[in-house]
Formats: sequence, C-alpha cells, structure tokens
Amino acid sequence: MTTARLPLFPLNAVLFPGLVLPLNVYEERYRAIMRELLKTDESEPRRFAVVAIRDGHEVAVTAPGMPDGNAPPERGPTTGFGPDPLAAFHPVVCIADTATIRERPDGSFEVVATGTTRARLLSVDASGPYLTGELEELPEENGEDAGALAEGVLRAFQSYQKRLAGARERSLSRSDELPHEPSVVSYLVAAAAVLDVPTRQRLLEAPDAAERLRAELKLLRAETAVIRHLPSLPAVDLTHAPTSLN
Repeated sequence: MTTARLPLFPLNAVLFPGLVLPLNVYEERYRAIMRELLKTDESEPRRFAVVAIRDGHEVAVTAPGMPDGNAPPERGPTTGFGPDPLAAFHPVVCIADTATIRERPDGSFEVVATGTTRARLLSVDASGPYLTGELEELPEENGEDAGALAEGVLRAFQSYQKRLAGARERSLSRSDELPHEPSVVSYLVAAAAVLDVPTRQRLLEAPDAAERLRAELKLLRAETAVIRHLPSLPAVDLTHAPTSLN
C-alpha cells in the first residue's frame, strides 16, 4: 500500500472521490495549510486529506476571523478535537487535490478541491501549526457483480429523484446525465442522496464499489418509500458539495 503524510482538514461532512469541494477557509490553522500548499509548484498536486469529524467541532468558536472578536482566540491545531485527535475522526478519509487556492485581502482563502483517493488514517501529528496525518491509500476495486448493481442503483436513484422532485417541486438530473462506471455511480449516489454524515461515512468505508452499491440500493428503496408518504422535505441541495466556513 502507498502511504503519505498530508495536512488534515476536518469537516462535519464526507468527501467522495470525484466530487468537488468548495471551501471558505477562515480559521488560522486551516489558513496555514493553504499557505503551505501555495508553496508547492502548480505542476505538482496540492493535496490534503478531508476527514469527517466523529467527535469535536469543525471550527473553534473563538477562532480568528469568526464572530465574537472580543474574546481571546483559542489557538492550536487540536482545538475542538480533544487530547486524542485520532479518536475524534473517522478512520477512512478522502484525499483532495486543490484546483484553486485564492487568498482574499483579509487573509482568508477561497478554495476549490476535488476528491481523488480514499485512504485510511493511521496516525495524527499535532506538533505543527496544523494537523497532519499518516495515510495509507486504499485500492479502488469494483467487486463482484458491480456492473449489474450499478444499473440497479441507477434505476433506483432515478425513481428516488422523481419522488424527491415531486416532493420539492423541482427537477433533478436527467437519466442521460448519469454515469455508468460502477465506482463513479457509487460515489455520485452517495453524495447526491439525502443522507446523514454517519451513513455517508459508512458508504465511503465500503471495501469495494459492489458493497457500496448494495448498501445504496437498500437505502434508496427505503428512502423512496418514505418520500412517497411525506408531503414535503427539507430544502437540502443535492447537487453541490458542502461549503465549510473554516
């Protein structure tokens, strides 16, 4: 397995390979990551790992650039994550490659990154200005019957979309816009369905695309049945990755 040491960017969200992640980076420890990435030549990948938070807070409440500017800011890479940051994060993460890092006049950053590869978080180092982690990249395998499962998930997802569009009185993706490669289907559906963070994380951790697709098929059928009996749904944007005020 390939290992790497990368900056960690904790979020109350899950990033999947192939999905785009826009970020508004305000907090100093995450600004430091972006300043370091900017030192990397543009011809080289500017990578960091997005880790979903299991326990703790994504933004320190008194961090620089956040409200309550009169309070003394809490500082340090582990703020909000307790004495053992490794225990605060889910173990499988997504490595992101930044396409855009734009610094604003106030020192914050506008960032656009794309998920590339799943990895397992082996250890966390808090000795620097931001958290870094030792990561073991995970293989991307289709698994048994992945092609047939992908087709089944696409049909279930289209039915789910139709029900959801009716509940929200808006149109969603057309069938000709959807991919057919099993791993791509599995990640797109995981990101597009209305799911909580623990459920998304379980999908990210699935050992292969086939297992992820099997789980999604059950979820989509269950959610479609629920939507059928609901008059309305919360206004959740299904087609955009979350923006984090870090």
